[in-house]
Amino acid sequence: MRLRQPSMCTIAEAAPGGEGGPAAPLRARLVKIAVVGGGGVGKTALVVRFLTRRFIGDYERNAGNLYSRHIQIDGEMLAIQVQDTPGVQIHEHSLDCNEQLNRCIRWADALVIVFSITDYKSYELLSHLYHHVRQLHPGNAVPVVIIANKADLLHIKEVEPQHGLQLANMLGCTFYEVSVSENYNDVFNAFHLLCKEVSKQQATSTPERRRTSLIPRPKSPNMQDLKRRFKQALSAKVRTVTSV
Repeated sequence: MRLRQPSMCTIAEAAPGGEGGPAAPLRARLVKIAVVGGGGVGKTALVVRFLTRRFIGDYERNAGNLYSRHIQIDGEMLAIQVQDTPGVQIHEHSLDCNEQLNRCIRWADALVIVFSITDYKSYELLSHLYHHVRQLHPGNAVPVVIIANKADLLHIKEVEPQHGLQLANMLGCTFYEVSVSENYNDVFNAFHLLCKEVSKQQATSTPERRRTSLIPRPKSPNMQDLKRRFKQALSAKVRTVTSV
């Protein structure tokens, strides 16, 4: 299922055969990633940094955009879709998740849960978000990466790095501490890991699932008729040459 909503847009999408990169295959492996977390933790900056290598400090209010691009990872061209999501809050000791966010989580092949080391409340959301993801993906080992953002702002930190690592280990997730503004490589490594995990799961899925995931290229409704007419014309030409 491809999640499409009126508020979503696409940026930095590499057109097949475009300048600066190889032609994107018609059936590039599709990897769908949702990025979730509290408000103001840098989710949009993280997504844009990964897809464009650029850092933009100021964004309008997060409307939940869908970003997509063809990216080559480990020699394989992937069609990556990254779903940004509005910030989540805790209301009366439970997550305030609307149906739009739930659809995004169900849609995703992998999840990135982001918090900021400068915002302890965003850290408190981690375990709630993780268990909510598992509830929406029952029996499915959907890969999850936890990212601690704003690692460069140590002078105003509210969360020690080891606390995020300890919680990630307890939840069984890979953990990255990054500075979206200063270090592209750490951001890339986090998404790279998820893409590899999803690609591995897709490659080892059942034959039935692989067959249903491939959409055959539609044939022209007149193709068979054109072939028949070509054969008839060729046969008529052969008969004419023989009679002469």
